[in-house]
Amino acid sequence: MSSRAPSPWLDPAIARYIADHLPVPDAIQEALIAETTAQLGTWARMQIGPDQGALMELLVRLVGARRIVEIGTFTGYSALCMARAAGPGSRLTCCDVSAEWTSIGQPYWERAGVSERIDLRIAPALDTLRALPDGDVVDLAFIDADKTSYLAYFEELLPRMRPGGVILVDNTLWSGKVLGPSAEGDGDTAALQVFNDTIAADPRVESYILPIGDGLTLIRVR
Repeated sequence: MSSRAPSPWLDPAIARYIADHLPVPDAIQEALIAETTAQLGTWARMQIGPDQGALMELLVRLVGARRIVEIGTFTGYSALCMARAAGPGSRLTCCDVSAEWTSIGQPYWERAGVSERIDLRIAPALDTLRALPDGDVVDLAFIDADKTSYLAYFEELLPRMRPGGVILVDNTLWSGKVLGPSAEGDGDTAALQVFNDTIAADPRVESYILPIGDGLTLIRVR
């Protein structure tokens, strides 16, 4: 099966060239992609692509992240990538509200030998973040959940991040809909527009929107 979708932001030939020079997902990752598609059908589009997974693995290693928080786990592909890259002794807290969807990924965490690094919390993410111990410093975080809460998640995470820590935020280009006025009742687009503008103007961080997947914002804490 094909494990890579073409980038909507790049010339197709360039996108293929980049894809051909990326690490190939291993058998466990491919199997999780396939099972997500088989069980969830069109909902599987919520899963990050292998190209983004490879980038996130690289960023985890570049940051030297040992303490990671993920907000929005879905079926666990991104968690698998980050936990594997962080290595033994690391800790990844995964926040999600769906026991059904996260249960798809858990056997693959076991197969990959990373399940002991992952602490899955089935609860509203803000509740989980607020319950983390004082002094629990986070090296890297990934936000990929309900768009209208992105700013709340960011503000809750920021005081916990170490200087030089990185927050990754998914879907910040939102199929290009962030370019124009949001349609009436389109709260997600409006929320993402406000989030993008707020982050770009925030003196506490520096940021860059990467045109990978549906847009991935890299935020470095000053």
